[in-house]
Amino acid sequence: MSKVVLVTGASRGIGRETALAFARAGFDVAVSARTLEDGQRHDHSLTGADGQPLPGSLASVATEIRALGRQAWCIPMDLLDTDSVLAAADSLLQQAGRIDVLVNNAVYQGKDLNSTFLQLSAETLERMYRGYILAPVLLTQRLLVPMLEQGEGVIINVTSGAGESNPPVAADKGGWGYAYGAGKAAVSRLSGVLKAEMGGRGLRTYTVNPGVVTTEALKATIGEAGVRALGAGSAPPPVPAAVMCWLAVSDAQGLHQKRTVHAQPFALEHGIVPDWTLD
Repeated sequence: MSKVVLVTGASRGIGRETALAFARAGFDVAVSARTLEDGQRHDHSLTGADGQPLPGSLASVATEIRALGRQAWCIPMDLLDTDSVLAAADSLLQQAGRIDVLVNNAVYQGKDLNSTFLQLSAETLERMYRGYILAPVLLTQRLLVPMLEQGEGVIINVTSGAGESNPPVAADKGGWGYAYGAGKAAVSRLSGVLKAEMGGRGLRTYTVNPGVVTTEALKATIGEAGVRALGAGSAPPPVPAAVMCWLAVSDAQGLHQKRTVHAQPFALEHGIVPDWTLD
């Protein structure tokens, strides 16, 4: 029986590339996000410079996965809706029958997330809480049970430098706001708690920081000029995707748990993406 991975936030960017990396590694893949078909609009979602929804959908990613000879399931899920999160977990288990790897990649990306402190609203903090704390915890709790019953499983939580360090400049000058930093700080703590409590039961847990990754969402957030200004020190989405797949498949001893894996230098150190170098 093929192993099954669930990648959240998989309609585009890092999530899409992670889903494809696991498919190439022989996994059947469940992908979740809000956007089932291209062009769908949602509340609090990012748009391109033309005001249109960002490209990418679960349907298009599933087509790519199936072209690689693997089974794919589209699991619609809204991080801000608790019922949707729990229904997604139940739908996955019903359709796939098992879960071996969970990649908690999805995030709430509304532009209000990087409001300055005095402009930060209670509504934004509520959305941050639901998207960055409640949703991944509920999803992980529901999927941990079959992992523990089968005696093995891998959970990868995708964090950010914003959750582990202070912003270099204010949010309205190109840094990050309190809401985003607080949300990612919560994500950074999840894997360590799971490892301490259940690491002896066949569970491996990782925290991965992709670094600056040139996704469509990043372009929508800081603009093409901002992406060009970042220049050195950024990577395309396949780099962190390859690192997450490598951890799940190749780190059987769990040697890289208990710390944040910084995907870009880690990829170079271990030769995970041979044709890529950090400029």
